[in-house]
Amino acid sequence: MREKGELGEFLRSRRARIRPEEVGFASGSGQRRVPGLRREELAHLAGVSVDYYMRLEQGRNHSASDAVLGAVADALRLDQDERDHLFRLARPHSVAGTAADGEGTRPAVQQLLDWISAPALVMGRRMDVLAWNRPVCGLITDFGRLPVRQRNLPRLHLLDPTIGGRYPDRDMIAREIVGQLRIAAGIVPDDPALWELVDELKAGSAEFRHHWSQHTVRTKAYGHKRIDHPELGSLTLSYEITRFPQDAELSLLVYTAAPGTPEDKALHSLAR
Repeated sequence: MREKGELGEFLRSRRARIRPEEVGFASGSGQRRVPGLRREELAHLAGVSVDYYMRLEQGRNHSASDAVLGAVADALRLDQDERDHLFRLARPHSVAGTAADGEGTRPAVQQLLDWISAPALVMGRRMDVLAWNRPVCGLITDFGRLPVRQRNLPRLHLLDPTIGGRYPDRDMIAREIVGQLRIAAGIVPDDPALWELVDELKAGSAEFRHHWSQHTVRTKAYGHKRIDHPELGSLTLSYEITRFPQDAELSLLVYTAAPGTPEDKALHSLAR
C-alpha cells in the first residue's frame, strides 16, 4: 500500500534539498543522477551504515533507536515539525476509530462552542468539522445544511469554488492543509478516508498537488487568515487552534479580532 512508502518519500525529499557542498561533499557537477545528497553521503553524516540507512528509507527497519533517528534528523537539517514527523513515520501504528472519524463530539463540547461568541468549530485529524457554533456558520458556511462528507475544511477551501474563492491566499491555505494532513498520515498511516481525501485534493487543486509533492509538514497553532466575505467585506482575522487533552485528535479553532477594529465589529455582528 502506498502509505508504506511515506517514510522513503519523505527522506528522499529532504535529501534532495541539501546541496552536497553545503555539508562538505564535492558537488560532482554532471555526475549526479539525483539532486541533493546520495544515500551513502547521508548515512556517513548520520554515522550509520549505508545498508542500515537504505533499510530505513525503504521502510524495512522499524527498530531504529531514538539516537539513530535523531542523527538522521540532524543530518537532514529537519525542523521540529519535520523531526516529529520522521519519528512517527519510522514507527507506524494503527489507531482505533475515534470521534475524529466523524462520530461527533461530547455534548459538553457543543455546549462550550455555544458559549463562545466568536466563530468557532471543532475538527478531527482530517480537518472534518465535527461541531460548530452559529457565528462560524455566518463566517464560513452553514455546516448543518451540508452532507456529512462535505463538512471538511480542505474540501471547502480547495474544492468548493464558492467558499474557496473567498480566500485570496489560496497557496498559503493549501500549504497549511498539506502540512496538517501529512502529520495525520504520519499518525495514522492506514486511514483509507485520509487517502481518499488526499486523492480528491490532488485531482482538484494544483496548489495542493505542489505542496503535497514537496512533503510539506507543518503544525499550525495560530495565525491570520484573509477572507473576502460576501456580506462583511474584506476581513483579516486572527485564529487560534488548541487541542483537548483527553481527545488528542480533536482541535478547537476560534477566529478573533483586535478590539475596536472593523473585524471586531464584523464578528460581533455574526454573534448577534
